Amino acid sequence: MASAVTCSPTWAHVTSASYKFLYFGRGSTTGRSRVLRQQMEESAGAKAKIRSEFLDVLLSRRRPLQVPPTVEIAKPVKDPLFQRNGSLGSAEAMESCPTEHVEDFKDRLVEENLFLITEAGEQGRMPVLILSMKETTQQRRPAIVFLHSSYRFKEWLRPLLEAYASRGYVAIAIDSRYHGERASNKTTYLDALVSAWKNGDTMPFLFDTVWDLIKLGDYLVQREDIDPARIGITGESLGGMHAWLAAAVDTRYAVVVPIIGVQGFRWALDNDKWQARVDSIKPVFEEARVDLGKKEIDKEVVEKVWDRIAPGLASQFDSPYTVPSIAPRPQLILNGAEDPRCPIAGLDTPISRATEVYKEADCPDKFKMIAYDGIGHEMTVSMVKDASDWFDKFLKG
Repeated sequence: MASAVTCSPTWAHVTSASYKFLYFGRGSTTGRSRVLRQQMEESAGAKAKIRSEFLDVLLSRRRPLQVPPTVEIAKPVKDPLFQRNGSLGSAEAMESCPTEHVEDFKDRLVEENLFLITEAGEQGRMPVLILSMKETTQQRRPAIVFLHSSYRFKEWLRPLLEAYASRGYVAIAIDSRYHGERASNKTTYLDALVSAWKNGDTMPFLFDTVWDLIKLGDYLVQREDIDPARIGITGESLGGMHAWLAAAVDTRYAVVVPIIGVQGFRWALDNDKWQARVDSIKPVFEEARVDLGKKEIDKEVVEKVWDRIAPGLASQFDSPYTVPSIAPRPQLILNGAEDPRCPIAGLDTPISRATEVYKEADCPDKFKMIAYDGIGHEMTVSMVKDASDWFDKFLKG
């Protein structure tokens, strides 16, 4: 059963950013104030340009550009598809998430399963899982979107969804493109990446899911139980990349916490540190190597793949530009200090630039990056706790 979404999506939140609240009403006409205002206007213009260019890329491969914004009721997934052999791994970190004791929690927990139509075609049916607490009075609550890592699915995130729901949030998870209910076998995601290299008609690595997250924003802001000004977004690994880039292009994501996801794609190319990231989705690079007549995967192969399947990822949409563009919204970046897929050295420039931008916006406390000593590419108990504290501070505080 489908029902039409009542409001039409607009792109004002994507193509512009307002900083008027930062300096209007202060009454100062000093030279320093005029310089600060000019710097802020220039910064806002640069951010709007990034969002506009990013949106143009996302729109360039939609099939077609416009589809009716509809929601279809779905059923809970009993046996979600994991696109790897062996164990899913430990859920210890997620299960450690702070939880509020609620009497009759299971009875009061409200679960919604639905499909949100984001574009034409099979992959345009985005599965969504929403958990919240049944309330006696109707009120708008903060919401957080949670995004899974590669080869997993939205149901994997249930411990986090339940923990946040117990604390008064509306907790949302989706299946990323070619994952979960959007996958038909254990190679669906990798097959899609190879197809994107061959045909250049889709962007299964990051960008297509970022499009879905914009459409998800259209849906969330019109729900009567969600405060449209208090929507956060977070994710692990692939999900961390999705969260970072979605927040960069869509300002409705008011607080962002990417976990083991933010990295410097250009820096990795220039410093010969791309191998670990490439190994995580190696078949597409092997295909490109053969097509390009190379004996081994090298920098040229990697760069051509990024340009083909995620245009701009290693240039204008890379972290030195998109991480600062999230300001002045609260942003917490959590990475392992020994993570080979997200090398900390590659974040020096984006972190320093973002730090300066948040200072210029007079809100340095809204930006923080934590690198955990001795930790590689894994989400830890400490990361889950730090993310929880950050969301409580800026979405509920």
